[in-house]
Amino acid sequence: MKAKLTLKIDKSTIEKAKKYAREKDTSLSKMIENYLQALTNKQEDDDEVSPLVKSLTGVIKPIDFDYKKSYTSCLANKYI
Repeated sequence: MKAKLTLKIDKSTIEKAKKYAREKDTSLSKMIENYLQALTNKQEDDDEVSPLVKSLTGVIKPIDFDYKKSYTSCLANKYI
């Protein structure tokens, strides 16, 4: 269900946004709706790892890589 929303925005910003919307063949309302959806979805998903990243985890395993030595070296460089 759609609802009406009244916003107060600088006139020049509105004109630029309308021009941008025309160039993208969309409406200003749809652009704002998409932005708000992306903004609120991002906040909900910040702690989650995408399925693609999960599927790629562990795919590449370095050969002859000493994790402990590398970690120790990084800590030494950081704190010494």
